[in-house]
Amino acid sequence: MLTASKLVPLAAACLAAGCVSVPTGPSMLVLPGTGKSFDEFRGDDFQCRQYAQDQIGGRSAGQYASDSGVTSAVVGTVIGAAAGAAIDGGRGAGVGAGAGLLLGSAAGAGAAETSARGAQRRYDFAYQQCMYASGHRVPVYGRYETRAAPRSRGMPPPPPPGTPPPPPPGYR
Repeated sequence: MLTASKLVPLAAACLAAGCVSVPTGPSMLVLPGTGKSFDEFRGDDFQCRQYAQDQIGGRSAGQYASDSGVTSAVVGTVIGAAAGAAIDGGRGAGVGAGAGLLLGSAAGAGAAETSARGAQRRYDFAYQQCMYASGHRVPVYGRYETRAAPRSRGMPPPPPPGTPPPPPPGYR
């Protein structure tokens, strides 16, 4: 039979495990480079995924998240048990451990998400660099400007494209 002391840790573990969903590959679009076949793209993609994985220590972003979440839950349990034992003269250790597990798991979910996001970002940067170096097209960030750039006062506007240059000064 499940008692409250067994149900709380089980619910906390399920809650923490369900909060983090991490992709296992790059999270951006890369397109084959000009003149590259799809088979070349696939080969470079495989090599660059391996390179990116090596750059983050050979572990997936999900493993970083899992380790961070479990560590927080364990630390919370230990601190809760110690606090419960100290407050209630040794009889509150079980309650303190359960409360510590619950709070540690909640904190662990946030820590796991942050850890996974950082690992994913490092993976994406390494993957993107590798694919670009292999001659493929990667996304670039920029702004589209709709108004003309301001001109300096006293300077004539530039000539339209295709216009021959003016003659040098003093030429007749």
